Amino acid sequence: MAIRAAKSKIAKKEKSDLLYRAILTLETPEECYQFFQDLCTISELRAMEQRYEVATLLNEGMIYQEILEKTGASSATISRVNRSLINGAGGYESVLEKMKDSDT
Repeated sequence: MAIRAAKSKIAKKEKSDLLYRAILTLETPEECYQFFQDLCTISELRAMEQRYEVATLLNEGMIYQEILEKTGASSATISRVNRSLINGAGGYESVLEKMKDSDT
């Protein structure tokens, strides 16, 4: 896994820091589900879920067309997620690695 300096698309602000610290307090999947249900609209949640699924499939080596058919994600979404996997801040990479480790 390549280590790269974290890039930030959003400037670190106290308000965003509070949100991320709040997320870190969640301890169970049920708490996460409840918090994100309150925080986000259904379409926002579905978009995030779809992006994460696309990242997982790209990470597994699946090609765009298969991902499009499996997830219904647009080619633009798949491309955007792929760019984040390659040139992003490393967030997907970190989570995917942790998820892989937790499966074993």
